[in-house]
Amino acid sequence: MKDADDLSGTDAVDPTAPVDAVDAVDADGAAPRVQSDTALVARAALATVAPEPGASKPDPILVASGIRRSFGGIVAVDVDKFEVQRGSITALIGPNGAGKTTFFNLMTGFDKPNTGVWSFDGVAMNGVAPHRMAKRGMVRTFQLTKSLTKLPVIENMKLGATDQKGEKWWNGLFPGLWKAQEAEIEARADELLRRFKLDHMREEYAGALSGGQRKLLEMARALMTDPTLVMLDEPMAGVNPALKQSLNHHVRGLRDLGMTVLFVEHDMDMVHDISDWVIVMAEGQVIAEGTPDDISSNPAVIDAYLGAHQGRTLLEDQA
Repeated sequence: MKDADDLSGTDAVDPTAPVDAVDAVDADGAAPRVQSDTALVARAALATVAPEPGASKPDPILVASGIRRSFGGIVAVDVDKFEVQRGSITALIGPNGAGKTTFFNLMTGFDKPNTGVWSFDGVAMNGVAPHRMAKRGMVRTFQLTKSLTKLPVIENMKLGATDQKGEKWWNGLFPGLWKAQEAEIEARADELLRRFKLDHMREEYAGALSGGQRKLLEMARALMTDPTLVMLDEPMAGVNPALKQSLNHHVRGLRDLGMTVLFVEHDMDMVHDISDWVIVMAEGQVIAEGTPDDISSNPAVIDAYLGAHQGRTLLEDQA
């Protein structure tokens, strides 16, 4: 019998996704890799960007400067400059302890830097609470999923919507003020559950979902805010191979729908497969940037992971 991840991940293809346009051959020449129109646009925009730490982007949606976070005598993050190109899928990689999740926490208001400034879509984000960032269009998921296990899947989804009229207690006394909006929110939630192949789990408690299904639920719930930037913290952690293909498809789908994606990941095959641009951290600093091909053969990156590159590529060493 297949486990729950297999059942939810083997055919999770969004029929509404844009038609892919161009076939590109994988680095090993073994099989074609399909690139959508949005992928081609994103990679064309990044084609002139220098593959160096802190490289300026043509149209950055997230910009950070001088971000430093220390815990006692330990400096966890010390990033001089960081930019994410609008409309791209950008991977943030690095060995364990590199500061990736801490940097995510700083950018999304779940932690505060000692120094530094950052902006989202041209608006300063210093001191902005996480829920207000979400309302402005920047949302994130977590490495350890944050679903409310004692609530049904559909209720978890509905909680992700912002500006709900019924959240104000005085409005709650008058159903006519919020019933129509609640119906719209529920319809949106059902649409996303169908897209992520979770509609059959609609009335199940979130605690009954498998680990992979919870990853899908958290990604779907994040889209309830209609975001412009989606930040995914290790979306493939603990997910079986069948569901990884489904998640890869959904991440590409976010870009096809006009969103920007920044994700932390250790799965180098996934990084190479779906990323338009890769930023590498080690010991709290950005040490390299570039395309997946640039990064996979960058000696500084391989040294950060393995201590000595000896003429190999990162994908070879991770095999």
